[in-house]
Amino acid sequence: MAARTPGTSRAVRAPGTSRAVLVADTALALLTERGMRGLTHRAVDELAGLPQGSTSNQARTRLALLEAAVARHAEREAAVLTPAEMPVPGAGLDDLAAALARALHRYLTRHRELLVSRYELALEATRRPELRAFYDAAGRQFREPLVALMTAAGSRTPERHALSLVSFSEGLMFSCAAGSYHAEVPSEPELRRAFSELLHGMLAGPEPR
Repeated sequence: MAARTPGTSRAVRAPGTSRAVLVADTALALLTERGMRGLTHRAVDELAGLPQGSTSNQARTRLALLEAAVARHAEREAAVLTPAEMPVPGAGLDDLAAALARALHRYLTRHRELLVSRYELALEATRRPELRAFYDAAGRQFREPLVALMTAAGSRTPERHALSLVSFSEGLMFSCAAGSYHAEVPSEPELRRAFSELLHGMLAGPEPR
């Protein structure tokens, strides 16, 4: 991963980082700092400290650069909460609530740049059908396990419950990363209670007609 050095305008390449990863990480940093208009091949070269033309050799077109950013974003999001930290299928609702709270709290306190860059990529995907397909494919790696967890938790409509859980999480993330609650991030115990209330409300009672 490329790290930023305080007081400079250049990313620092971590040992062992491939050029492809450096380019993708730098693209995400640019999206966070400057928005979609600030993401250019030249800007990536400059921020990453690469020779001019290096990013174009790695990702020929703007679409290729955006796809690389989406793929790298998915990799970094997957690392926020490791598979070993996720509850096994069939675990109790409180265990699932604790894992979701842990992941969300880490996003909001350690990885806000991932949220901002995700919003930039999501909005661009609404304008580019070719990026939309790529973005959706990357997102399925998170959606499908969540549906499986809802199924294991006893949901009779796991797709619907997964959507409700995603919508609840996305709303919290936007409000606390870019919305009116950006300066009032809930604590992990508060998030755990919120997820527990949602999960028990969806799964503990009778299925609505």
